[in-house]
Amino acid sequence: MGNSELKVGIAGYGIVGKRRRQFIDLNSYLSTYAVCDQNFPEKVVMEDGVKCFPNYKQLLDEPLDVLFVSFPNYLAPEVTIAGLERGMHVFCEKPPGMNVSDIRNVYEIKKKHPGLCLKYGFNHRYHYSVKDALKKIKSGELGYIINLRGVYGKSRITPFTGNWRSERKYAGGGILLDQGIHMVDLMRLFCDEFTEVKSFISNDYWKKNVEDNAYAIMRDEKGRIAMIHSSATQWQHQFTLDITLSEGFLELHGILSGTKSYGEEKLVIGKRNGLETGIDREEVVTYLEDNSWRDEIDEFADAIVKQMPIKFGTVEDALETMKLVYRIYWADSEWREAYNIVNPDKSKS
Repeated sequence: MGNSELKVGIAGYGIVGKRRRQFIDLNSYLSTYAVCDQNFPEKVVMEDGVKCFPNYKQLLDEPLDVLFVSFPNYLAPEVTIAGLERGMHVFCEKPPGMNVSDIRNVYEIKKKHPGLCLKYGFNHRYHYSVKDALKKIKSGELGYIINLRGVYGKSRITPFTGNWRSERKYAGGGILLDQGIHMVDLMRLFCDEFTEVKSFISNDYWKKNVEDNAYAIMRDEKGRIAMIHSSATQWQHQFTLDITLSEGFLELHGILSGTKSYGEEKLVIGKRNGLETGIDREEVVTYLEDNSWRDEIDEFADAIVKQMPIKFGTVEDALETMKLVYRIYWADSEWREAYNIVNPDKSKS
């Protein structure tokens, strides 16, 4: 480790933590110094000198500059706050916690440490298809947005396999909070804040105490409509986001991921020609690389070293996205009553 590199600790060294390390160590400003995970029965040292601890409190006793939090939802806010209070810059995975109050608590602590960077891992904003779609919309070439329709679904393999993701006391919510939160965040990216929400939430198939399907229709401040289906009964993994504009459309199909199970990542661009057939031709852009994790970490490192602002995944983003997820839960009165969902606009930290 060079003298100028920031010492990084990773809290939670499972699949996600290990993948984060890959890109941490590729960044010239960062270097992994220590990790923790419950799978380490005691303190050990890897061959490359990285220290390994069985719990995060031991990790935080190390002289770290930066903390990456890859813990389950019920622990993420606690560890994020602990890192900030130790004077560490923090990168936390999504979801940022189990409920809105969790994030409000983090938000209040972050305000006390304005010199520290806090970023959340909403990496879908860094996918090339998403970046190109946003650029196309901002250009005005296709006019203004009329509506959005998004489907994001996993097969029955996950997350309902008996692990923490299927238990409300550990996760806080099901497929919408765990995976659909990415689609919710993207809809916030493309539109203004949503002011009206209608929804149906269901756990009829897996019959866990978290949802396996969430259906919502939302209207933003400008009257634009967004529809989302977040599903854990999508037997073939699926990611689609259709954006209808006044002069054409954008369709995002597939999302490159570690599992490669969502198919090719494509952006379809169509321009209206005024004929009954709609368009003369479509332009299809196919993406073969996913550098979202790398780009996300590079932005975080630049924010720390060069004192640049966090562009995406701020604590404000995390709070507003979490509030929208819980507006979707709240909007279904039966779900709200069954699981005592607190109104996200009135919940207190």
